[in-house]
Amino acid sequence: MDPKNLTRVSEFHLMSLSDDPDLQPILFGMFLSMYLITMLGNLLIILAVSSYSHLHIPMYFFLSNLSLADICFTSTTVPKMIVNIQTQSRAISYVGCLTQMSFYLIFACMDDMLLTVMAYDWFVAICHPLCYPVIMNPGLCGFLVLVTFLISLFESQLHNLIALQFTTFKDVEISNFFCDPSQVLSLSCSHSFTNNQVMYFVGAIYGFLPLFGILFSYYKIVSSILRIPSSGGKYKAFSTCGSHLALVCLFYATTIGVYLGSALSHSSRKGAVASVMYTVVTPMLNPLIYSLRNRDIKSTLKRLLSRIV
Repeated sequence: MDPKNLTRVSEFHLMSLSDDPDLQPILFGMFLSMYLITMLGNLLIILAVSSYSHLHIPMYFFLSNLSLADICFTSTTVPKMIVNIQTQSRAISYVGCLTQMSFYLIFACMDDMLLTVMAYDWFVAICHPLCYPVIMNPGLCGFLVLVTFLISLFESQLHNLIALQFTTFKDVEISNFFCDPSQVLSLSCSHSFTNNQVMYFVGAIYGFLPLFGILFSYYKIVSSILRIPSSGGKYKAFSTCGSHLALVCLFYATTIGVYLGSALSHSSRKGAVASVMYTVVTPMLNPLIYSLRNRDIKSTLKRLLSRIV
């Protein structure tokens, strides 16, 4: 296609997960159900943490913020996809695309940063238990959550600033079911070396620094646990942070797996289907993992549900 002037591009076209008309009602029902389960599960976690005083500790405070970020993250992509399936329309306005991309980056980054903060919380709890109440005081916890939001907002606006500098596009077809930042930026005809370097540099910082923080925290945690003399004490210490470790593995396995799969596969449809894993499936499983592996959350959810029913 001939390059199109930015002033004439009023909308982009998103990719549908399937062109088979018989599959559309199935996809609509499946994604609507998954979205509602995600919303309900994460809302129950937030209600449980806010309703019961014994859960008013830093670990659960960060978990409730992670659940809120998951709700917002899923809500940036899934509702639009459900509407597109129902209306058989793939169009999204230029402003709507930039808005979706902005919120997607904010809450994806917040998920990543909050997992790092939770790893630090576990590091302090296990390696410095006597100092834990002093170090992880409410002021510091609130400050850490605020910092994660501000850093995520900065990354999002930096990507938007780069996107707004593009003047021409090679195409209006986005090879995903949402405005994936990498897909949108790849449509630009005006590839500035400086812009690309800034984008990749920022992506590397936001991708690897949180992962490095998590790995360093768990290195210290494992070293501390191995010094415990009894095997029962080691098992109890490992099991306490098992839920968080499961969330970290799920988040990074799906994210890295999707991007590696997209790089190795030449099928855009397969890449879009793989993106469902970290945009829909991961936020849906997060509350399930924590509620199944954590006795406090499990018992509190049972009490909360019995009160509601």
